Amino acid sequence: MTFSQDEVDALLPLPPATFHILIALADGDRHGYAVIQDIAARTGGEVRLSAGTLYRSIQRMQEQGLIAETRHRPAPNEDDERRRYYALTAFGNAVAHAEARRLTQLVKMAKASGFVPERA
Repeated sequence: MTFSQDEVDALLPLPPATFHILIALADGDRHGYAVIQDIAARTGGEVRLSAGTLYRSIQRMQEQGLIAETRHRPAPNEDDERRRYYALTAFGNAVAHAEARRLTQLVKMAKASGFVPERA
């Protein structure tokens, strides 16, 4: 699948929950509860997605082509057949990189304006 920069840019800025989910999936396929746990761990518990927010976001992200349900599963003794696993798509990866660049630019502007100490 090919996509243009305009298609990537059309989704920016991302909702925070979407960006957190993309980051959680960057390390590999995960099921929903593992995504929730990863986000809580990465943010020191400051961001806790509810199951409702997570699954609404996942549905929208699948429709946008950012993530896809995957058939790859762990060994049966380490899995629950009810779980659905999600993977980052190439488009989702491109959108996550674009959002990270956008946020980096915002932080640079904030620092230049004195809103963020240089050693924050």
